[in-house]
Amino acid sequence: MHDGDWVAETATDIRGVLKVMVDAGWLPGGTAVVGTGSMWEFVAVGGIIGGRGDLLSGPDVRYDVASLTKVMATWPLAGRAAREGVLGLDEPLGRYLPGGPYPGGEVTVRQILTHTSRLNPVSWLETYVGTERDLAEAILSEPLDEEGYRYIDRGFILLGLVLERLLDTTLDVAMHDLWRDAGMSATGYGPLPRSAGVAPTERRIPGAGPIWGVVHDEAAALMGGIAGHAGLFSTAIDVGAFAREVLRSAEGEEGTLVPAEFVHESWAPAVRIDERLSRGLAWLVDDEGVVYHHGYTGTSLFLHPATGRYVGLLTNAVHYGRKRTGLSDLRAAARACFST
Repeated sequence: MHDGDWVAETATDIRGVLKVMVDAGWLPGGTAVVGTGSMWEFVAVGGIIGGRGDLLSGPDVRYDVASLTKVMATWPLAGRAAREGVLGLDEPLGRYLPGGPYPGGEVTVRQILTHTSRLNPVSWLETYVGTERDLAEAILSEPLDEEGYRYIDRGFILLGLVLERLLDTTLDVAMHDLWRDAGMSATGYGPLPRSAGVAPTERRIPGAGPIWGVVHDEAAALMGGIAGHAGLFSTAIDVGAFAREVLRSAEGEEGTLVPAEFVHESWAPAVRIDERLSRGLAWLVDDEGVVYHHGYTGTSLFLHPATGRYVGLLTNAVHYGRKRTGLSDLRAAARACFST
């Protein structure tokens, strides 16, 4: 199928699934970007908040992308820091933190990126509130879990903290110019003012307002909204720009967001998860060559390096509750489009 036909048909398919979800009352609305090379198309269906038909979804609406933060912020920074010799993928993290030794001091960046770090899988940070213990040191001080693959946020929380120390700046400042150079003018950490240009997430307490313009993730919220695992807001326009930039990086073009060698290593299967899926460095990799990542709020980014095709999904599916009905079908439809 020619690229132009693929973009048009994929956009139509995703629009149809989103419409079904909106009509069923499963989510207020959503937006998507479908593209390859110099062609892309945006999809927008429904609105950004229940009961407000005047606030419409659109490619320029900012969504809380949740765990897409891992691949849109922390992963590029780790790759650049590794290229510059600031960070070693196989160096124990205890090397970068004072004090110790810590039970988690031998954990490596590679283990964090592949979710094999054995760090405590519980991500609740309330236990540290009111203490004098440094968060990174506290995480490393906890006993390690049993060996094996386990998707957790805590590793990326720790990696974000380590990167901030090594780079002597915060994640938002470190990424600001890199996002702008990639054409991502609307991407950044919150908080953001409530407006028609920002999609709210969950209404946690009946009768109260939804979370709007501040991060949905509880751990990131305790960290001030800037963390290595969550906290980022972006638009379909910017997610498309990110996808194109990363695919350019994989081709080895100069001046791109992520070093080519790090991209290639990241997209190589490293840890087998099931009969069709592996984890690379941060990214999921399926046996058909699709690399992708999801965000809890209702977001996803799929890339197919062999064809240069991509699909970004931005919804606030969590707006009506954490069941996020229909979201798995939407994601399956996006992923299936690479098989055509």
